[in-house]
Order: sequence, then structure tokens, then C-alpha cells
Amino acid sequence: MSLLLFVDNPVGTGFSYVNRSNAYAKDLATVASDMMVLLKTFFDRHKEFQTIPFYIFSESYGGKMAAGIALELHKAIQQGTIQCNFAGVALGDSWISPLDSVVSWGPYLYSMSLLDDQGLAEVSQVAEQVLDAINKGLYREATDLWGKAEMVVEQNTDGVNFYNILTKSSPMSAVESSLEFTQSHLVRLFQRHVRHLQQNALSQLMNGPIRKKLKIIPEDCFWGGQATNVFLNMEGDFMKPVISIVDELLEAGVNVTVYNGQLDLIVDTMGQEAWLRKLKWAELPKFNQLRWKPLYSDPKSSETSAFVKSYKNLAFYWILRAGHMVPSDQGDMALKMLRLVTQQEEGGGQATNVFLNMEGDFMKPVISIVDELLEAGVNVTVYNGQLDLIVDTMGQEAWLRKLKWAELPKFNQLR
Repeated sequence: MSLLLFVDNPVGTGFSYVNRSNAYAKDLATVASDMMVLLKTFFDRHKEFQTIPFYIFSESYGGKMAAGIALELHKAIQQGTIQCNFAGVALGDSWISPLDSVVSWGPYLYSMSLLDDQGLAEVSQVAEQVLDAINKGLYREATDLWGKAEMVVEQNTDGVNFYNILTKSSPMSAVESSLEFTQSHLVRLFQRHVRHLQQNALSQLMNGPIRKKLKIIPEDCFWGGQATNVFLNMEGDFMKPVISIVDELLEAGVNVTVYNGQLDLIVDTMGQEAWLRKLKWAELPKFNQLRWKPLYSDPKSSETSAFVKSYKNLAFYWILRAGHMVPSDQGDMALKMLRLVTQQEEGGGQATNVFLNMEGDFMKPVISIVDELLEAGVNVTVYNGQLDLIVDTMGQEAWLRKLKWAELPKFNQLR
């Protein structure tokens, strides 16, 4: 059984709201700081959760935020300001390195027969402009160019869906299409990546039954009502990478899981693999030397659902036949992955990491502990299988003879 804590973050998303325009977060540092206030309050008020393993899962830009939040939480725990059994963070199709994502769009689409040579050249050209802006530290300009790059992709792919390349974006009406050219790239980015989530069924669910069920939402507050302001205020932070934060998490021993959908474009797997290669984590060479293992969502099926590679506190899942929204595209595999990550199921999750982290302890004897138990009067029973080799009976008898227990001579005289 798992307990879930859903958080609308940054402030202004979902049902969360602000009363002052300057209260919106403008960067990841503020987003993480706000979350620390919530988590400290939560764990202080609900001490029963302090010892339960706590995992952070988030996707897309939320994955970028999750990395920053995870690092701040780890620091708070080390400083003793938050009491929490932090067990790890999972970054799904996450905007960790925007540049690596944008630069890989062209080659990825070309390999999937969604760009011809001319289209590849045009997409690569605007990606170079994004690269130049980021190298100069012009992050607002890079955000604007990111929007331009998406337009170039759409024009050359007949409207490929950035969230699943096997589908097309919803066609715009003639009026919407004409308005597209009069809007800033930032507004178009908001409409493509946020506004579509607030339409139809999801919005009706959240502003209908869920709102009524919660019973605490102010009358003038609606789900997603301040999303536009949240998006616009984060403009200067969108294209900043957080690879260094992932590095810090790994060096600190925090369990980090990265997963990505095979059919995602906005955060394609090629881009994820690119930033992963840039990590300075000391154990990365050993991670890279490993071969991935296939995973099956249905144990009765031979159809591969994913691949996984895991070493110490880093794991990467390649989720097949899924786009940007892995849980909705491949729910069974997403659930299996969640169980592996949270160690509710073996077979490629953190079990390998547990084994590797115990490396320095494997060969240490505990004969003295058995001695202490016997001297304390604790009943100790030792049993061994005749045909066991790894822990054979001769070896068991050997350490038994090394006991310093005062009664051992009498034990040895018995038949």
C-alpha cells in the first residue's frame, strides 16, 4: 500500500493561488524554497509519516523542479530542519537539460521519417540559435527561440504532436491559425504546453466533482485559473539546465530514477541520454558499462515493455510505446516501474543498489555477535543444509569452534 501526497506547485498552478502578483515564483530556487515550507509543515504536523519512505515523482518541467526540490529536501534533512525518510526521486520525461532536448529534435525526427533533409537543416539551424543564446546566458531569448523552434518543427512535420510523435496536434481553426502569427512565442508555448491540459474532461473533473469533494476551495478560485501568470513568470528559468543538481543528488547518495517515453518529442530520449553522459558522477563509467535489461509489464507476455539499467543510486528506464505522458500511455508498465523504484517488487529497481551499497560489509564476520548473544542468555539455533555449497556445513562448524562462549567445551562434548 502507498500513500499519495499531491501538491500544486509552483504557487498559482492547479487550485493553489496567490493574492499578489509578485508572489509568483520566477526561478527554481523559489519553487524549491516554497516546497520546503510545505514539507516542513506537513512532516511536523504528521509525525507518523516521518519514518515512512518518502519518494518524489514528477514529470516534464515538474521533473526539473523535482530535482531541485529533492536536493533542498536532502540538505534540510542533513541540517535537521525537516524530519523525513527521503528514499529517492523519479524524473519522468524531465526538462533537465532543455538544450540537449532541442538540439536532438532534428536527428530524432529525421530518424523517425518525420523530417526530410531540408526540414532537418531548418530545425538544426534554429536549434543552433538556441544553443548560441544559452551559451551567452540569454535565457529569455533562448525561451523565445525555443518557441520558434517548435513552430519550425510543426511546419516541417505537418503538425507532429510534441507529446507523442505517432499522433498529430489538434488542428487549429482558421481564426486560431491567423492569431498564431500575432502572438509572442511565449504565449504560443503556453497554449501548446499548458492550456491544452485545462480543456475538456480534465478541467471539468477538477472544477466539478473534485472541487466539490475538497470543500475548501475559495469561490473565486478555479483549477488552473492562474496558470498563465505562473508560466509567464518562469520565462527566464525555462531554458536553464539542472544537470549539476542531478550530479549533487547522486554524489550525496540520493536514489535517482530517470525514465522516458520512447515516442516523446518535447523531451525525447536522445536528449535525456545526452545530458546523462555529461554527468560528473564518479560512478558514471560503471553505469555506462552495464547492459540494459528488458522488462515485461505482463509476466505472461514476451512483449518487451521497457528496458532498465541500474547501478548503485542511479536507474534509467526506457519506456516503450509511450509518449510524454508515460502513466497514461503505458499505465501497466508505469505501475510496475513505480513498484520497482519503491522496492515493492524486485527485478531491476533498487534491489541491485542495495546489494552494491553493502559491498564493503559482505566479508566481515559476526562471530563475536553470536558470542554476545550466547553470553547474554539468548537462545541461538544454527541450522544448515547438507547440500549447500555457498554456506557449507564444514564452514559453519569451523566458525562455531571459534566461539569464546564459556559453555562451548560442554557443547562440544555432547553427541
